[in-house]
Amino acid sequence: MAETLGEATSPPKRLWDRIRRDPLRAPEHIALAASELHGPAAAEWADRRRRVYGNDAKTLAQMARRRHTTMASVEGAATGVGGFITVVPDLVGLAWIQSRLVFFVAAAYGYDPNDPMRPAELLVLNGLYRDPIEARRALDGIGSTVAEEWVGSKLERDEAIVRRLTKMVGKYTGKKLAGRLIPGFAIAFNSVVNRRQTNDLAKRAILFYGGSDGKGGAVQRR
Repeated sequence: MAETLGEATSPPKRLWDRIRRDPLRAPEHIALAASELHGPAAAEWADRRRRVYGNDAKTLAQMARRRHTTMASVEGAATGVGGFITVVPDLVGLAWIQSRLVFFVAAAYGYDPNDPMRPAELLVLNGLYRDPIEARRALDGIGSTVAEEWVGSKLERDEAIVRRLTKMVGKYTGKKLAGRLIPGFAIAFNSVVNRRQTNDLAKRAILFYGGSDGKGGAVQRR
C-alpha cells in the first residue's frame, strides 16, 4: 500500500492522550509509540526497497534522510500558521517524524526496527540520555508505573510539553523558539528549521547505525 504523507506525519490520538496526561515524559511516550508504529513500517519499507536497490545500506539511509527532512519541512509549514497556538502540535509532529526517521535509518543498515533497544537509541540520539541502557530503563519505568494525572492548567501543561520537546527535536536558542511563536512568519521559519534539525538528526543516526567504517554502534543486528 502506498504511504501517504498525512498518515506518516500524524501522531495517533492515543499518543496525544498520553502526552496530555504526562507532559513531563512526552519524549518517552513518543519513543514507545514510535516503536509500536514505526518499527513495523520501517521493516516493511526496508524489505521492499532492498528488492529494488539491493543491500546498499548507504543508499537506503540517504533515501530515508531525504524523505523525512521533506516531511519535517512540510509539517513545519502546515503548523506555522497559528504561532503560539500551534507550537505544541508542531513540536509533537516534528518529534513524531524524527522518531520515524531513526527507525527507518536503523532498518536501512540492517538493524531490526522492532528491537526494544531502538526507542532507547532514539532518545540517546536526541541527547536525552547518556546511553541506551539508561534510556531503556526509563522506558521500562513508564510501562510499569501509572503516571499521575496532570493537575496544572492547560497553559502550564503546554509549557511543560514545549520544554521537554524542544530538548528532543533539537537545541533551541531563545530566538529560534521565538520564531515559532509568530503567526504567519512561523510558516517559513518552521519549514526551514524543521528541515535543518531533522537533517542533523539523520546525520547522527547514519553515523550511529552505519559508523564511519560501515559498522554501527547499535546492538542486536538482525
